[in-house]
Amino acid sequence: MTGGIAHDFNNLLTGISGCLELLRARVQQGRLAELDRYLDAAEGASRRAAALTHRLLAFSRRQTLDPQPTDLNQLVAGMQELIGRTMGPAVATRVAPETVLWSTQVDPHQLENALLNLCINARDAMPEGGEVCIATHNCTLGMQEAGPLQLEVGDYVMLSVTDNGIGMAADVLAKAFDPFFTTKPLGMGTGLGLSMIYGFARQSGGMAWIESHPGQGTCVRLYLPRCHTLAVESPSGAVGASTPVASGGTVLVVDDEPTVRALVVDILTDLGCTLVEAAEGTAGLQLLRSNLQVDLLVTDIGLPGGLNGRQFADAARQLRPNLKVLFITGYAEQAVLGAGELADGMHIMTKPFSVEALGQRVTRLLEGERAPAREPGGKRSER
Repeated sequence: MTGGIAHDFNNLLTGISGCLELLRARVQQGRLAELDRYLDAAEGASRRAAALTHRLLAFSRRQTLDPQPTDLNQLVAGMQELIGRTMGPAVATRVAPETVLWSTQVDPHQLENALLNLCINARDAMPEGGEVCIATHNCTLGMQEAGPLQLEVGDYVMLSVTDNGIGMAADVLAKAFDPFFTTKPLGMGTGLGLSMIYGFARQSGGMAWIESHPGQGTCVRLYLPRCHTLAVESPSGAVGASTPVASGGTVLVVDDEPTVRALVVDILTDLGCTLVEAAEGTAGLQLLRSNLQVDLLVTDIGLPGGLNGRQFADAARQLRPNLKVLFITGYAEQAVLGAGELADGMHIMTKPFSVEALGQRVTRLLEGERAPAREPGGKRSER
């Protein structure tokens, strides 16, 4: 597994570092017309690296999740058009929803990714075309059913993707969830798709299960715990195409990594925010004890100096109970987040993030909480 990770990352790092070196050389030579292709290549490699780390964290059950009461029927319906385009004309897609479906507590964005990956796997298993059925069911598992699935007895919501493709032999089926195992040719897949889905299901309190027979097709089932809270809207299509402008608000940024802190400060300054920054929690608390107006706290979770990001945010809330908090983190540290749940007014975002994604999240958090209008471009003070 480590050899596979090292191989993939060395390729990606070579692409990124090589492009940066050539960018510097071309700027020094005044050959500015050639810069775009190096920028595009470096950005593409960085996106692939981010996707690789995301899948590794999902497999290890350490990814950052934002579980919400979710209606799987609504989620599937919101993805039908995308799935249809992805499957192509040779594959018929059928949806068979449970008429009255229970809600489940799950991260809807990650579940959408899992569903799309399962559909792509099904498509690839039908080179001559075929049919994929996406179904939802309510399941009450007793001892006999829950035991083989390594689940507790109780109520679950099941999402299944079934194809009539080539199927899997028993030896392939036994390794299907292993990281870096793939039946695809070299360079055509990382072998992390199913392992990521398995890790996501387990981290969500459920299970992924595969049934497959050569020549008869494959069925992958995701069992997710039932919840009794009203489901929220599916996130499909909710994000706009353009970067929003926050147009005001004071943001305190706390991160011990100078590069990341400077990046966040520059992004939010461009959005019209006033920025204050600190390298660790103690300095951040000193700022919050002053009469400085702060509308939003953006903090890393892994901070030095005796206070981690969650402890710092809790102390900040003692000083300013209504302060909104956005955690930025490379992975979900369960000891800090506490069973994956955050208090009201606390939100989380996974590194690496795009400029647009951070701008959208901060804009939403500042809505209704903005300070009086400030001059465009924002101001910056340092701690």
